[in-house]
Amino acid sequence: MLTIQNLSKAYGSYRALDDLNLQIQSGEVYGLLGPNGAGKTTTINVICGLLRADQGEVWINNRPAGDATKPWVGVMPQANLLYRSLSCEENVAFFAKLYGLPRKRRFQRVQDCLAAVNLLERAKTPAERLSGGMQRRLSLAIAMVHHPKLLILDEPTTGLDIEARHDVWELIRRLTRQEGMTILLTTHLLDEVERLCHRIGIIKQGKLLVEGTLANLRRRIPAKEIVTVETHDPKAAIARGKACGFTPRRYGSDLAFWVPEQLDLKALLDRFDGIPIDSIARHPVRLEHIYLEVTQRSQSTAKATRNPVVQ
Repeated sequence: MLTIQNLSKAYGSYRALDDLNLQIQSGEVYGLLGPNGAGKTTTINVICGLLRADQGEVWINNRPAGDATKPWVGVMPQANLLYRSLSCEENVAFFAKLYGLPRKRRFQRVQDCLAAVNLLERAKTPAERLSGGMQRRLSLAIAMVHHPKLLILDEPTTGLDIEARHDVWELIRRLTRQEGMTILLTTHLLDEVERLCHRIGIIKQGKLLVEGTLANLRRRIPAKEIVTVETHDPKAAIARGKACGFTPRRYGSDLAFWVPEQLDLKALLDRFDGIPIDSIARHPVRLEHIYLEVTQRSQSTAKATRNPVVQ
């Protein structure tokens, strides 16, 4: 459905995209992850035709991206671009008209989209009187009003409470299952990606570092579980962990170990016998661990390239 080939974009000396290649299959939810400034928004803007790439190609449904493919794309941007004085119904209807929906179909489609995001009771309410979370849901209704083949969701659940987040997640699943939409999702909520995405790509400095299913990406960390330890003697804990075959890692202020086998709590405490342990906890390998490993390793590699060790 979406193919990006050798895409590059620079702003002066800053390279926002650096020979980016990406392919998203029809009907899948693809999660595009990366730190701020990684190139996610630039990628979206190029796909939508808001920016022109310096080089490379974008194909949508086997056609070069351009005026002919714009009706196939729906976008929910990070910022809510709403007409504040218009009602929910009027906002969605305006965009339905822009996309060329026939008048006879337009009213029912607007009602269906508002119902899908639980805003039907607010149909006559001006957008400026909605909460931030409701405005996010209204933006989603607008993005999907014309039955796009490719739906781009940029931080879709920002500002939503947990119940509304679950409602949006279920709607995303329904759009792929029942309507066959292809969805490109960007978010900083990694549990959202774990729950929704068929495949995941991680970019940094405009380059795709890794991609694959969550199961594929988990293989990058050779551990059965992650164990976090609180201690006032981290050096001793690290030395003991290494002696036991554990790989030490720092996740923010947390001292963690990749443990190659599943051990019960008593067995773990036995491994650290004699070390002053305040607390110890076991965790499954999560996307956050993979994400930090990939992005931090790329940073370490870049520093090593810039500052090679001279022997």
